[in-house]
Amino acid sequence: MDDVAFLGSALSIAREGLRAGQVPVGAAMVREGRLLEAAHNTVWRDLDPTGHAEMNVIRLSARAVQGIFLRGCTAYCTLEPCPMCMSAFLWTQVDRIVYGASITDAVKVGFPELWVPSAELAMRARRNVRIEQCVECRDECLALFQEWRAAGSPRHTAGKRETS
Repeated sequence: MDDVAFLGSALSIAREGLRAGQVPVGAAMVREGRLLEAAHNTVWRDLDPTGHAEMNVIRLSARAVQGIFLRGCTAYCTLEPCPMCMSAFLWTQVDRIVYGASITDAVKVGFPELWVPSAELAMRARRNVRIEQCVECRDECLALFQEWRAAGSPRHTAGKRETS
């Protein structure tokens, strides 16, 4: 399989999350050309701010390989990892990260993100990880946010602080 196909696995699970009322982000972990795990965002379901798709796929993949290091793995993400998720990827020592929509793309459609590019975090951490955008999948990944907004998700805050 190639990057487009593996990112397709992340897209597929992101759609499952969208149907379940979650933020429409998906991630897949691949090692030696084999899909290890895939996960979507579960922040709202679990009431866990760390329940990002990338964090969930890291947890599942670490269990699958019976270890905390994911050397030799490529992470496929529908959205460029936020600083929290990117830091976790750096700790796991994944070899490569491939994403569809960028953080800048998400912000442009009104989705609140921390504007720190993954490549900048990797450089500052002095970690040698390849980070690439799969431009062939960008529009399809970005469309997930538009679908979510069109559905009128009550959890979409468009950068506004939620109050209780």
